[in-house]
Amino acid sequence: MSVIATVDLSRWRSGGSSADEVADAVDAGLQRAGFILVTGHGIDPGLPHHVRAAAREFFALPEKVKAGYSVPVGGHGWIGPGAEANAYAEGTETPPDLKESFSLGAETATGDPGVDRIWFAPNVWPQEVPALQQLVKEYTAQLRRVADELLALFAHALKLPSNPFAALASRPTWTMNINHYPPVSVVGEPEPGQFRIGPHTDFGTVTLLDREPGAGGLQVYSEEAGWQDAPYDPDALTVNIGDLLEYWSGRRWPSGRHRVLPPQPHAPEEDLVSLIYFYEANHDARVTPLDPPIGRVAGLPPVTCADFIKERLDAITVG
Repeated sequence: MSVIATVDLSRWRSGGSSADEVADAVDAGLQRAGFILVTGHGIDPGLPHHVRAAAREFFALPEKVKAGYSVPVGGHGWIGPGAEANAYAEGTETPPDLKESFSLGAETATGDPGVDRIWFAPNVWPQEVPALQQLVKEYTAQLRRVADELLALFAHALKLPSNPFAALASRPTWTMNINHYPPVSVVGEPEPGQFRIGPHTDFGTVTLLDREPGAGGLQVYSEEAGWQDAPYDPDALTVNIGDLLEYWSGRRWPSGRHRVLPPQPHAPEEDLVSLIYFYEANHDARVTPLDPPIGRVAGLPPVTCADFIKERLDAITVG
């Protein structure tokens, strides 16, 4: 039986006892594994389908064309194979992850060149796939709405008197990665200990994932069950909390540890595309962890969002 609970946001919106029941389920689910499945999110079901189709057009381009959009980890553009090894963030040396990504993010510039260069750089759009820009713009607007709604729900689940996330994520940094996991005929046989994405936790507050099911797919770790295949529901978003929210909660909720398996021997030509929205907080947000009895650890010092996230991005960059 999966440790990942399914919660219905439409019941949260109805208020009253239904909202309280959803909040209690969220608290219990996040304490188990840092993951939940979310239905009733209200995202247009056609949008992720169209975003994924446009992304596949981009990933099918010759490598020399994609290289014209190449950026380092944390940049906006194409992040090619071999650039990341996510397990490095938890101190595990592994071969590079078997994926390529198209990455984009918030463009709400502050006017401070040093800040904007790192956190609000302009997005780069492939002229070969002109439909991608508008599709992603519409999709990320809907994801932002859901992320804000989830943070309000999380504040209620923590039984806070108000929602601190509203002010501290009024102009947030966020990243969307469109991850392509190619088949063995493209990436070659996996090396020992190599994954499509190595074991890791995400860095921000909440991650919203629209994924395709597969043999070489998502696995989630919990103390209760170890590594398990993540349950899949085509109508649900897979949602996990990141390191910043774990810290914010006083370590009440563990950051959701997960990995994506390499291509499996019985499905070597499996080809998957995942849409991943990493939500954070304002770049200069000062996050003060919750003390007991809500939090589990007393006396954790405040952190600034940008410093906290940047340290982790640097850790996963190969070379």
